[in-house]
Amino acid sequence: MNKFDGVANTLFVPLVARINISKKFPEYFMDEKALELEKYLPQGVDKGSSEYSNMASVARYYNMDKTVIAFAKSYAESNIVYLGAGLETAYDRLSDKIENRTVHWYETDLPEVIEARKKVFGQRKNETLIAGDMFKLEWVKEIDNSLPTLLIVSGVFQYFHEEEIIAFIKGCGKAFPKGEMLFDATSESGLKFTNWFIKRTGNASAIMYFGINDSKEFANKCSMELLEEKTFFPEALKMLGKKLSFVTKVSMKVAEKKKQVIILRLKLN
Repeated sequence: MNKFDGVANTLFVPLVARINISKKFPEYFMDEKALELEKYLPQGVDKGSSEYSNMASVARYYNMDKTVIAFAKSYAESNIVYLGAGLETAYDRLSDKIENRTVHWYETDLPEVIEARKKVFGQRKNETLIAGDMFKLEWVKEIDNSLPTLLIVSGVFQYFHEEEIIAFIKGCGKAFPKGEMLFDATSESGLKFTNWFIKRTGNASAIMYFGINDSKEFANKCSMELLEEKTFFPEALKMLGKKLSFVTKVSMKVAEKKKQVIILRLKLN
């Protein structure tokens, strides 16, 4: 697999995190498909990663996975759409956990990333890969918008500016009358640490811009209803408290107290 330039190269960061935490804390998070993908990683891709950065990335998946499962179980038939999917392995992690429901899985990303996905994953049942710029909204034409639809934007919005994101969310609202959106956000103060980490991993061209300090205020800007706000680490701290390093534990507690990293769920209509 070729190394991607710029922002696209950041897709390896969450994959490395899922691999590392699956090895270290399988009782918290296990991603067998991610472990299989380790052989495809470019050399040195884990440069600069730490226990805390890995936990921050994986806690996002841990929490989002629960919401995805609950959403899919709520309907006889639904769409689960990962935007800016990268090397997301949710299909592999979650399909078996959603029984007696018809779920249509979609992943959309830039053409080179979709080509990489095709090489690594192949074609799977009820899964559709869509190449293109998610912000142009051409991908919506390939999805049945009469079905309940959950759009997941994981680790993506931070790289864009607020006005772009608000316009995009409003566009999704028009496209999906039965839609919800699930995404993560960092506070403005949390962005400082995150950008420092991104530079350490050799992705200086992928600086983050977008932060949220007030979830309700942001939802109002989008003219959407805020259904839920979660912080990242409550369950991780309970389950792994004694196993985490001191620095990781303190960093997680600070992030919780200051709400530096959160997950939001919006009702699009």
